[in-house]
Amino acid sequence: MNEFIVDVTMENAQQMLIDESMQRPVVVDFWADWCAPCKNLMPILESLANEYAGAFLLAKVNADEQQQIAAQFGVRSLPTVIVMQNGQPVDGFQGAQSEAQVREVLSKYLPKPWDALLQQAAPLLQEEKWAEALELLRQAYDLSSSDTAIGKTLARVYIELNRCSEAETIIQAIPMAEQDAQYEQLLALLELKQNAAKSPEVTALEEALAADPDNVDLQLQLAVQYSQHQHSEEALELLLSMLRKDINCKDGEVKKTTLDIIAALGKADSMAIKYQRQVFSLLY
Repeated sequence: MNEFIVDVTMENAQQMLIDESMQRPVVVDFWADWCAPCKNLMPILESLANEYAGAFLLAKVNADEQQQIAAQFGVRSLPTVIVMQNGQPVDGFQGAQSEAQVREVLSKYLPKPWDALLQQAAPLLQEEKWAEALELLRQAYDLSSSDTAIGKTLARVYIELNRCSEAETIIQAIPMAEQDAQYEQLLALLELKQNAAKSPEVTALEEALAADPDNVDLQLQLAVQYSQHQHSEEALELLLSMLRKDINCKDGEVKKTTLDIIAALGKADSMAIKYQRQVFSLLY
């Protein structure tokens, strides 16, 4: 036994099953020595208790020795697992379960791995420290398998940082069922930012390049303008398209410009890492 796992008896049942569940979920495992499925399930529960390091308490009840507790919970077969929260049973299952099935039950009552990241990001967002909040939100978004609510916040941060392509990618991934007022607001903000960011120089170069799409001088000039106006992703996409055709384009000037933009983003920046890998794949 350790601080995450306890044996329950009549002497400590009130404390461990009721009082403790007011502070955190308590997973009550009713088992017996003769029960083979119990012996398969218990290591899974113990492993998860140690993995979550106190996010829930595993309370083990030997049903043969603690028949009164088992009767109070209406246990009729073993193993029986009951999830306690705020002094009440809220969920549970009977019989042997796989680790994935147990995780699915527990996930409804335990903090998500990304909750701590969101808590760290919250004051930064309030203070409009967009760059500092960005990596925390990006990690939370990836850990949550692209949770829509997190994605909307992340898209807003990308817009504030003039990283419109990345914002647009996230916005486009939002399911139709969750395209609410916040989604419409993001679309409007994105369009305003994109229009405001287009300087006369950028617009003129885009028009010239549309008329002469193979002109490498225009492509390089436009990429530099994109970068100067905080459109790093557009700049890098354009430069990479040039490098894919000729790795030594413009006597290496295109390659140097690409690496300079990546370096300016910073080593830890997710966009920098993404494009650095693509450049290296072309080089080697």
